[in-house]
Amino acid sequence: MSHDTLIHRIVRPLVRRIAPTGVTPNQLTTVRLVTGIAAAVAFAQGGGLWVDLGGVLFLVSMLFDRADGELARQTGRMTPGGHRYDLVTDCFSEAIAFIGIGIGLARDGGGVEPILLGLAAGISIAVLFWQLNVIKVVELSRYAMRRRGVVLDPDDALAVVPVLVWVDLTWPMLIAAAVITPAIAAGLGLLSRRTREGAPESGAPSGAQK
Repeated sequence: MSHDTLIHRIVRPLVRRIAPTGVTPNQLTTVRLVTGIAAAVAFAQGGGLWVDLGGVLFLVSMLFDRADGELARQTGRMTPGGHRYDLVTDCFSEAIAFIGIGIGLARDGGGVEPILLGLAAGISIAVLFWQLNVIKVVELSRYAMRRRGVVLDPDDALAVVPVLVWVDLTWPMLIAAAVITPAIAAGLGLLSRRTREGAPESGAPSGAQK
């Protein structure tokens, strides 16, 4: 993931003001988690106002997702434990958002199908997140878009979720997420397997150069 994306630049001035106050990166990560859960709960209520609120909370949660890392870099408080907490929080928040969206559509009369789609999307997002951020099948920063000094990370694409919700394209978005995300996760799984199979043996033969 890049550390100078458009969203990083948006939160950077606020983080500079927060930095001297003693607020920790983990505290911002916790706010990210709380707002992410709140977004999923709002989505799950169904109905226009709740869904609109869910979109707002989802965006706020994304901002805090960037703010915690930005604060850690500005204050030199980057730790392995904080990084793990950030990863788990991001994965959980993104996965439950789609599950919440599916529940909300079901409450609006969509039947059981949106719940299944939401679960498929949510679980696949969790798997995909693990592949990209834990075992690092591919390096996301390679696919960042740079134009006129502005960087757009692939992860920033999630910012379209509330936009699609607000313009009443929730159903197509959920269907696309439930189809495309598992396909990408499956493709990365095959790539990871081929990479492991093609890797040299860890033990070098006697006399071999190390």
